Amino acid sequence: MAWQGAITWDLYVITDAGLARGRSHQAVLEAAIAGGATVVQYREKAASTRQMVQEAGELCALARQASVPLIVNDRIDVALAVDADGVHIGQDDMPAQLARRLIGPDKILGVSVSTLDEALQAVQDGADYLGVGPIFATPTKPDAAPPIGMEGLRLICQQVSIPIVAIGSINATNAADAIAAGADGVAVVSAVVAADDVAVAARQLRAIVVDARSRHAEQRGKR
Repeated sequence: MAWQGAITWDLYVITDAGLARGRSHQAVLEAAIAGGATVVQYREKAASTRQMVQEAGELCALARQASVPLIVNDRIDVALAVDADGVHIGQDDMPAQLARRLIGPDKILGVSVSTLDEALQAVQDGADYLGVGPIFATPTKPDAAPPIGMEGLRLICQQVSIPIVAIGSINATNAADAIAAGADGVAVVSAVVAADDVAVAARQLRAIVVDARSRHAEQRGKR
C-alpha cells in the first residue's frame, strides 16, 4: 500500500528498546502518536528477523489506524514483508539508488546525511526526505558522523528542496533552532522514548516545532 496524501514532518519519533525503560515499541509509539508524533520509525538492531517482522507488523497496524506513516530503519526486507510505508537508510547501508529500486516508486525513502554532497547525492538517488545530522553528538548512535551543528543543517536546508528532519540530540531546548535553520521537522529518540511520560514529551516538542515554524514564517514575511 502506498502512502496517501501529504506528510507532516513536525515530529518524527524513532524507537530505541534500550531507552524505552522497559516499555515495548508498541507502547512507546502509541503514546508518542497520542502526543502528536507525525511520523514514526521502527529501529531495532538486536532482535531476530522473525521478531522484527512481528513487531513491525503490529506497529504498521497501529500507525495506519492513526494515519501516521511508519518507516522501518535499515531493513528493507522487513519493511516490504509488513508493507510498511517506507524505509530509512544510512550512509553505510544499502545504496539509496538500489533501495529505491527494491521498494518501488510509491514507498517513502529516507536517507541519513551529514554533508551537502551526501544530501545532493541522496536526492539524485531518489530520496523522499533526509535525516540531517547529527546536529549535536548523540549517545543513541555511537557510530554517527561528527556533529554538524546548526550551521551545517542550515547549509543543507538552503540547497535541498525535499523535506529535511534534523536529528542528533534534538530536544525541547534546541528544536526551535532547528526549525529556524530551515528544517521541516525534528527527529528524536531519547527526548521522547526515554521520557517519564512519552505522550507529554511528544506534545511539548510538537508544540515547540509548530510555534517555531509560525515565528520563522513571520520573520521571513517581514523581510
